Amino acid sequence: MKTLILFAAATVSAFTATPTYNKDIAPILYQNCAGCHRPGEVAPFPLLTYQDTAKRAALIATVTKARVMPPWKAEPGYGDFRDARRLTDEQIALLQQWAGNGAPEGDAASKPVPPKFTEGWQLGQPDKVVMIPAKFSVPADGPDVYRCFVIPMNFENVAYLKALEFRADNRRTVHHALVFADVTRQGRKLAAGSPDGGYTCFGSPGVPAALVGGWAPGITPRKPIEGYAAALPKSTDLILQIHYHPSGTAAQDQSSLGLFFGEPPTKGRSLVLLGSNHIDISPGDPHYLVSASQTLPADAELIGITPHAHYICKDMKVNAILPDGSITPLIWIKDWDFNWQGAYTYADPVRLPKGTRIEMEYTYDNSDKNPRNPARPPVRVTYGEQTTNEMGLAFLSFAFPTPADATAFQGALAAAR
Repeated sequence: MKTLILFAAATVSAFTATPTYNKDIAPILYQNCAGCHRPGEVAPFPLLTYQDTAKRAALIATVTKARVMPPWKAEPGYGDFRDARRLTDEQIALLQQWAGNGAPEGDAASKPVPPKFTEGWQLGQPDKVVMIPAKFSVPADGPDVYRCFVIPMNFENVAYLKALEFRADNRRTVHHALVFADVTRQGRKLAAGSPDGGYTCFGSPGVPAALVGGWAPGITPRKPIEGYAAALPKSTDLILQIHYHPSGTAAQDQSSLGLFFGEPPTKGRSLVLLGSNHIDISPGDPHYLVSASQTLPADAELIGITPHAHYICKDMKVNAILPDGSITPLIWIKDWDFNWQGAYTYADPVRLPKGTRIEMEYTYDNSDKNPRNPARPPVRVTYGEQTTNEMGLAFLSFAFPTPADATAFQGALAAAR
């Protein structure tokens, strides 16, 4: 009996041992945080050494417990996504315990090897590098700035874009970026006479242009996938839309794009925009619903989803209702934050049969109890592209066996509207 008691005591001791930086905390931070929290990246401080981390132990414990960091909004169980940055409950508990016990360093022999990061272009040397035509000045303070820069490509023939990589010049002020292909060259007219080759924009680029890529803090550029490419006609201009967030110090930015080209596609893709412009939210309304749906005209594989709204959206749900009545959840964001928008790629394509109805339901809180409501007191909010307006959109990326299948799918969608 004495032996059993001693064994039990040893077991309890093992599970209640105080976690240390080297053994328990460094592996969590290296895997989930160091990609942004390192020199030259978007985070305001590095988390690569014990010294960097220990002095911020209480802050780390607070923001991870609140799931503010790492920034990952998709709820588990509602879509299985690649590169999820969500910490487990056990990892959060370790961080809490470590901070609460004085952030001990532990045995140096148990510390893992720090991660190595690729410097420069993450996908290798691009086939073509383009950038904002001239430095753009960002004020020290004031409202966020949205700027669309027009970059003429001057192709001699049709080009097939396999992948792109955005590199922020000034990561303290660049919040996120979207890249559009403008084959009409209407963007040039809006930017005419501007020294930086750009014009003010918000939401869409203001011209009929296809979204071909984007970047936000923490997003890793995707390697080219065999068989897929976006055809860019000779007339294509790229429109680089950048959201700038004033950082307290006047800054300049001249961000760039690395473009990777290849052979014509053998597989097809289609981007479906699901949403509603019927938004009119009374001041004080804490639970305003916006819904929309789209029925698929053919079998399709969903490979990615990007929800979008502005400041007072709180809850986002997108589900697929299959023809047999069963429900496949596609994404659920319980605490939408305009400052941490994400593009979510499924770990495996979600197969959806013809007749599937995709439904979105977004909830908005226009009360003074919403800490993200920019208006004090609340004011009426309607649909629009300004930050004081609202939107309710979901971008859905579908894959098909051939480009012809994608074209037929797009045609059937257009005919059904």
